[in-house]
Amino acid sequence: MVKNVRRLPAVKLVAPLDAKPDVARAHGPVDVVLAAIVVGLVGFGVVMVYSASAVQATLHMHDPQFFLKRQAAYAAVGLALFFGIGVIDYHRLYKLTYPVLVSVGLLLLAAVVGFGHSGGGATRWLAVGPIHVQPAEMAKLALVTWLAYSLAKKAERVKTFTVGFLPHLLVAGVFMFLCMKQPDFGSSVVLLLLTFTMLFVAGAKVGYILGASILGAAFGAAAIRFREYRYERYLAWLNMEQHKGDLAYQPFQSVMSFGSGGTWGTGIGKGLQTLYLPEAHNDFIAAIIGEELGFVGILSLCIVYLALVARGVRAAYRAPDDYGSYLAFGISTMFGVQALVNLSVALAILPTKGLTLPFLSFGGSSLLVNAAAAGILLNISRQGERDKLESEIVTPEPPAADLGDVLAESEVAG
Repeated sequence: MVKNVRRLPAVKLVAPLDAKPDVARAHGPVDVVLAAIVVGLVGFGVVMVYSASAVQATLHMHDPQFFLKRQAAYAAVGLALFFGIGVIDYHRLYKLTYPVLVSVGLLLLAAVVGFGHSGGGATRWLAVGPIHVQPAEMAKLALVTWLAYSLAKKAERVKTFTVGFLPHLLVAGVFMFLCMKQPDFGSSVVLLLLTFTMLFVAGAKVGYILGASILGAAFGAAAIRFREYRYERYLAWLNMEQHKGDLAYQPFQSVMSFGSGGTWGTGIGKGLQTLYLPEAHNDFIAAIIGEELGFVGILSLCIVYLALVARGVRAAYRAPDDYGSYLAFGISTMFGVQALVNLSVALAILPTKGLTLPFLSFGGSSLLVNAAAAGILLNISRQGERDKLESEIVTPEPPAADLGDVLAESEVAG
């Protein structure tokens, strides 16, 4: 008797949203490379913040270590967050997804409606005593966690427009609108790129993404053209030589920093552009790195960020479920996009956007949010390979009919 063998496709042992925290898996082997990269970037950031801010801190705060002390405190808390979250199973984020999303949305709204603290022509911070919180930094991680949750839950339905595409675009659009009202054009761009990237990875139709990208580009162009200060800044960026004393002063000085660094740089603490470059320890810290460590230093920094993204993608590929995969990929994309945009702005490849360099720029909000995100990534990487189950269902052929039954059926037919 011959058997029919039907082979089922590989399936997960647990459905994405039915997975339960697993203490043993959550405490698996640490990704030493990922941990070393994060710790190295945080430590290097403290050193470079001090080097970039000592002159300004002396002139304005009368304490050359003013920014160093704060960044060192942020770094200590950030590393504690990184390793603390790294031992907490990321599946516990399920129940926190919507509370975090709504809370961050309310913080963004509060910054817009009058509770925000102004600085540099924007209202991006909420003052809680001596602490200033930047909701836009939280919005990036909150959106990534929600997208991962929603995309894993919808599975194949992500290919539909009304269920899999439009709701994600609407939520991202609300966050982008609130960021634009601050105004924070750079964070809005990052949120849009994160959304499109995660939708693409989840299997959304490319046509929907391309159509929305064209609309997003059109809205972005309109936001620049019909907002006077943005358009003037854009024109100044196109003609930096003519505007190096006014609107293009910062990007021009940043490019000068890279140029004066040469191949090997002037040495840490020996850069002179800290005397001329505004906010050198914040969004333009890459320019100081370029001056003091030269082309080799910037190239090494790019390689480190590339390695960080690569370890994140590796964790996404090895995650035990779709939720972990999307979460790891989203966080990796967040790091990569921010680093790429910040370095492009510092090199004057893009107009000034106001985005921090992950783990390096001065500021508690950016560093702590990135450390928390890296901690989630670390835990996903500890949970090992994706579990697969292949089953073989053996279906026997029906037994052969008796000769009498065959003759009887033939007589009836006749």
